[in-house]
Amino acid sequence: MEPIFDLDLAAARKRRALGAAGAGADFLMTRAADDLGERLAAVPRRFGTAAALFCQTPAAALALAATGKVGEAVRVEADAALLDGADGIVSAPETVPFEPESLDLAVSLYHLHEVNDLPGMLVQIRRALKPDGLFLGCLAGAGTLAELREALLAAETELTGGASPRVSPLADVRDAGALLQRARFALPVADHETVTVRYDSMFALMRDLRAMGATASLAARSRKHAGKALFLRAAEIYAERFSDPDGRVRATFSTIWLSGWAPHAGQQKAARPGSATVSLAKVLGK
Repeated sequence: MEPIFDLDLAAARKRRALGAAGAGADFLMTRAADDLGERLAAVPRRFGTAAALFCQTPAAALALAATGKVGEAVRVEADAALLDGADGIVSAPETVPFEPESLDLAVSLYHLHEVNDLPGMLVQIRRALKPDGLFLGCLAGAGTLAELREALLAAETELTGGASPRVSPLADVRDAGALLQRARFALPVADHETVTVRYDSMFALMRDLRAMGATASLAARSRKHAGKALFLRAAEIYAERFSDPDGRVRATFSTIWLSGWAPHAGQQKAARPGSATVSLAKVLGK
């Protein structure tokens, strides 16, 4: 399979982000960790062993501990630097380093949108879960940074007559849900939320993306230096098309949440087609 992402470059950019974090640049991860805690609060059970898979920061593991529902939470990262001296496991990218049926809970925040083999990663997660174990994760979805994508494309087309990929391809919520089914998760659910964030300029947005370690790491990226003119023109287009009356520009972040259970005989199952004993028309009084 032709790789979409340069995983070595992605790791290098995340290491660089450790020293570039600005105040508030972790807002997406903070929101996701809070959401993770709320979603787990709605699950009426405890989990003995949990893994936070490639979440880049300790936010996910801390959120698990704060729920009081997890006995042990193990962090897994692709680079020891991301653990920052804390206990955890360093594992090769796109590898779930656990024995089959060894986890009660697996979570992943903002990682799955930058793996080359997402179906394979989901299968590995499902295999690592004990029967009736839970997977919860979120990833950036289609529509994320649509404004930046459009501005860069328009600027490069205008200046060079062509364009190279500069923003990562992203799945939509229906495709993500289908991948859960393909990985044979039981009771799969996919939903999404969209957040619009405002910045002083496109360059302020790009500073946050670098601080998140979230700049694109595409294998098919252009190796030519983009040049200052491209980004200056892109910033002008961005401001022309996506600014508010006060001059600030908008940036869209779409998050897809996934949940699914490792199959277990005692789980709720959909009824057989045609097995209903009361018609919908009768229920509706028609």
